[in-house]
Amino acid sequence: MAILLVALAASGCASVGERPPPGAYAPVTDPAPIVSGTMRPYQIRGRWYRPEEQPGYDEVGLASWYGDAFHGRPTATGERFDMHGLTAAHKTLPLPGLVEVTNLETGQRAVLRVNDRGPFVDGRIIDLSRGAAETLGLLNRGVGRVRVRYLGRAPRLGGGQPLRRADAAPPPAPRTSYWVSAGAFLDRDNADRLARDFSGAARVARDGELFRLTLGPYADANAAERARQAAVERGVSDARLFTAP
Repeated sequence: MAILLVALAASGCASVGERPPPGAYAPVTDPAPIVSGTMRPYQIRGRWYRPEEQPGYDEVGLASWYGDAFHGRPTATGERFDMHGLTAAHKTLPLPGLVEVTNLETGQRAVLRVNDRGPFVDGRIIDLSRGAAETLGLLNRGVGRVRVRYLGRAPRLGGGQPLRRADAAPPPAPRTSYWVSAGAFLDRDNADRLARDFSGAARVARDGELFRLTLGPYADANAAERARQAAVERGVSDARLFTAP
């Protein structure tokens, strides 16, 4: 999977004050130029992505993380990925940039330097370095629900910074269920056959001439991800995870 993550260890460098709290940041006095080549539209697995400046970007979704397999490899900006650094990958934000990421279950926050593209998995909005996942309490979970706020230009070096956990607990996130879209079939028997592998977690619904198989709901993103991987192992290569109230 062509996902390259980020680089440069966090070294107490500044982050930006262009947006209001929840975080508190020192101003960036030495902004790095945006790497122009990373702002061109690009295509991955038949889907087009169009990077652009997004000053109001504020999104809730799933985060995943990567480590050893990419350590030391170049990122989209040409920086080297340091899996211990506070860095991340995003599909369309300017590179290099800064984001504030909040673990919605614990309130843990960090400012991360974004300097690579990814993740190219449906339902995930950001990929974290191992160091960022550890700081945010997501290292042992694989995936977790987060809020991502774009803060603006990154400094020439670094930019990663853990933030103090909020004194009060974060407001409860809307109750979310996790589902897996496990394929569409012309033959109802084929859909039912695969559904039986997942027992009561599967349902088949008619959609025009097709029969769509959905797995879930799952209260936990990791359980849903395990179901997605199981569907892939059974031949549904385009199985994807999605959320719904």
